[in-house]
Amino acid sequence: MNKRNSIAIRAKIFHFINQHEYEYYSDGLLVVINGVVEELGSFSDLRNRWQGVLPFLEKKDQLLMPGFVDGHIHAVQNGVMASYGAQLIDWLNKFTFPYEKQFAQKDFCKKDIGLFFQEMLNNGTTTAAIYSSVHQNSIEAIMEEAINKNMRIIAGKTNMDRNAPEELLENSDNLMVQSENLIEKYHKSHRISYALTPRFAITSSKMQLEQLAKLKSKYPYIHVQTHISENHEEIAQVSQLFPERDNYVDVYDHYKLLGKSTLLGHAIHFSEKEWARTKESGASIVHCPSSNLFLGSGLFNMQKCISEQIPLALGSDVGGGPSFSMLKTAAAAYQIAALRGDSKPTAFNLFYLLTLGGAQALGLENKIGNFAKGKEADFVLIDTKKPSALKQRISDDLPLEELLFALLFLGDEQSISATYLMGISME
Repeated sequence: MNKRNSIAIRAKIFHFINQHEYEYYSDGLLVVINGVVEELGSFSDLRNRWQGVLPFLEKKDQLLMPGFVDGHIHAVQNGVMASYGAQLIDWLNKFTFPYEKQFAQKDFCKKDIGLFFQEMLNNGTTTAAIYSSVHQNSIEAIMEEAINKNMRIIAGKTNMDRNAPEELLENSDNLMVQSENLIEKYHKSHRISYALTPRFAITSSKMQLEQLAKLKSKYPYIHVQTHISENHEEIAQVSQLFPERDNYVDVYDHYKLLGKSTLLGHAIHFSEKEWARTKESGASIVHCPSSNLFLGSGLFNMQKCISEQIPLALGSDVGGGPSFSMLKTAAAAYQIAALRGDSKPTAFNLFYLLTLGGAQALGLENKIGNFAKGKEADFVLIDTKKPSALKQRISDDLPLEELLFALLFLGDEQSISATYLMGISME
């Protein structure tokens, strides 16, 4: 037994068994051995079995739950968060592309991406689907930091070969070799899954998409992640660039990039035909509510996505999203549903998406998402007495669903007492 990542934690413990069932122990014990879940139950039932065998951590006044899943985040946009003004295309040209140019510098990559990972962990995010810049330095820095932290991620080098500043355009002659080297080096290395990452259809030529299709055919087990139907101007440009295709979804479908391991970011303005094809393909959608509100992109139809049983995750979309907090991201999803006049999601609905539901959408439900025996022990401890507004709202007799709802709207980074990866605190 590795004592470094073997521990028994006493706390209030909450997790989902499936979409409709959860377990809650007001005084529970989570037993972790060698970084994976060994046992979960009430403290009174398990205490005698494990006391003296493992170190006990007493956190009975805190809430313990699986770590949060961020299904869509940019490791290279920390420095453009909360940049005022424009909608998507203008925002990219004015703020994002200029900032991403700096990732050509190896030292800048290491420092900035190190801060990025720490911000995720500070906010309780333990798994993320991550976009790099086009630079080899940036994706290597992401992968190496994930290995250093032993963090489960999906990531890939962002691909662009047109309609962006010249310094951010790839040489298509190098794409196949570079991508294959990255896949061979990093996919399934430690806790990493590789993702082909065309930024969006506007910035990938037909030749580049054909190359990515060949890579997906050769490595069918890797992910694909991209943006889609985020903004009306974007959709119009895609229609002009691909007039032979029926719609935006059809662009990715035509190039064999749509399937069960595909993560489609945003998907705000889908036609019925696009909803149907996405469902049929088995692709997942990542809803980025705080980013959609910040950039004024539109109001995603989460109710439709759930009713169609399309796998769904939530994404902070930093830096279009103005916060690393998945609590704030989930709160924004609630607000968008309310603005649309849809049935508003419950706290249980939203925490499911932050944990087991997000894991399922990313194809990682056999690894993370709840405390089933054998799952990787990634979890967060939440102090419901921080910040002070949350402390004022919470009482000892408050029902669990009300506590969770208050946590979504009043909780923040201060509420995250500790974040654990494979049973080890990241403090």
